[in-house]
Amino acid sequence: MAADFDKLKGRIQALRAKTVDNGCTEEEAISAAAKVAELLDRHDLSLSDVELRAALCERIVFQTGRKKRIPLESCVGAIAHFCDCRVWREKLPNGEVGYVFFGLRPDVTVAHYLADMIDNTVRTELGRYKTSPAYLKFRHNDRALANSSFAFGMIASIADKLMAMKDARDAANRGGGRELVIVKAATVDTELAKLGLTLRRASGGRRMVSPDAFEAGSAAGDAMAITAGIAAD
Repeated sequence: MAADFDKLKGRIQALRAKTVDNGCTEEEAISAAAKVAELLDRHDLSLSDVELRAALCERIVFQTGRKKRIPLESCVGAIAHFCDCRVWREKLPNGEVGYVFFGLRPDVTVAHYLADMIDNTVRTELGRYKTSPAYLKFRHNDRALANSSFAFGMIASIADKLMAMKDARDAANRGGGRELVIVKAATVDTELAKLGLTLRRASGGRRMVSPDAFEAGSAAGDAMAITAGIAAD
C-alpha cells in the first residue's frame, strides 16, 4: 500500500506542476480532476476490502491565507464527495480560515490537490475576466460585486461537474461488483467518530450577485464536455 501511495503521490505532484504551479484554465482543471479520479480508482481497486478497512485516516488542511471565507467554500463539499472524504471549516491558530479534509491518505491528498488547483484556476480566470470588454463596462463601484459573482459562477460550475463525475465513477465501480464507496465511507465514519467532534451543517445564506458576471463565470464550464481520464501505464 505504501508503494502504491508513493506512486500515486508522484503522479499527483506531476499533475500539480502542470496545473497549480503554472495556472490553468477551467477545462484543464476538469481534465486534471478526471485524471486524479482515475488514479484514485485504480489505487482502490488494487486493494482488498480488508486492506481498505485497515487503512488509517488522516486530516490535511487547505490553508486559504484569508480570515474570511473564500469562493472555494462553495466547492469544498463537492471536492470531499468526489474524493470519498469529509470536510469542515475551522479557524486556524493564526486566525485564518482553513478547510480540513479527513479520510484515507490517498483521498485527502487528492482533495487537497484539487482544492489548490481549483482555487488557483478561479484566480487565474478572474484575472483574465478583468481584462475583458464585458468587465470593463462595470462601473468602478460595482466591480467588487462583479469579481465575487464571476468567482461564484465558476465555482458552482466546477462543483456541478465534480458531482456528475463522481456519480459516473460510482456507477462504473458498481459494475465491477464491489461497493468501494460503502466500504470507504464506513471506515472514514468510524475514524471520524473517534475524534469526538461536533460538526454542524453551515447555512448557505443569501448571496448577492451580478447576473452578467455570474453567467460569465459559469458559461465556459457549462459549454465544456468532461474529458476522459489518462491511459494506463
